[in-house]
Amino acid sequence: MLFVAASQTSSPPSALAWTFAFVEGELLVPEGDIGTLQPATVESWSTDAPCRHYLGTLSSVDCWALSLREAPPGWRRMPLRAAMMALDPALGAIAGRAAQVLEWDRTHRFCGVCGTPTAIKPGERARECPACRHTAYPRLSPAMMCLVWRPGELLLARSPHFAPGRYSALAGFVEPGESLEDCLHREVAEEVGVTVRDLRYYGSQSWPFPHSLMVAFTARWTDGEIVPQAGEIEDARWFALDALPDIPPRFSISGHLILDTLEQMRANERQE
Repeated sequence: MLFVAASQTSSPPSALAWTFAFVEGELLVPEGDIGTLQPATVESWSTDAPCRHYLGTLSSVDCWALSLREAPPGWRRMPLRAAMMALDPALGAIAGRAAQVLEWDRTHRFCGVCGTPTAIKPGERARECPACRHTAYPRLSPAMMCLVWRPGELLLARSPHFAPGRYSALAGFVEPGESLEDCLHREVAEEVGVTVRDLRYYGSQSWPFPHSLMVAFTARWTDGEIVPQAGEIEDARWFALDALPDIPPRFSISGHLILDTLEQMRANERQE
């Protein structure tokens, strides 16, 4: 399914539409099987929703984000992360986009410069202050992810908020004035006290909790013993390729990064 992003409605509008509706940050899904989510007529949803945003088209079908006060009959609330894991990947990604757009709209109703109520700016995804003309676009927070490796081993760490026993790659937000590479070197040094080289870009993922953009790399260990950062890293250690701990599922880029790197390292070992 091909998604084409847009902030203005299509012309003519599609007869049916995908509607991603939220109540207090949770996605509304059909009662029973979430797999029964299907496009419906826009009129089947409240047209006086507190907040409505056009998202674009999925296979030529319009997509909308709505914020509602309560779930209508036949629908139930579901945490976004759980819903994204259960939905078709294309629908899950649009649900994440919808959540970010609605959160941006909710947090920018007033100008951050002068406090005046803002209004949607025609023609683009932005809210503009009618008094001082300050424009607020949807916020994105780039975060680096780094999987450190050395022959036969991966360096994995766990944060205090992880599920019990789960480990993952290192990650942290980019600071003002930093390049992605600068951030990666700083975060690795801060979180586990080692240095790295041979940075290789792996991929990126929009992460709507609430508005991150995860940018993933692998890097080869150069020097240093692991020293977990107090208050940030509960534990960090080297794991042999055949003895990895519980890691994130492939739903998140961290799961893809670890599993794909593991497969590549094993393939390289077989060729040696």
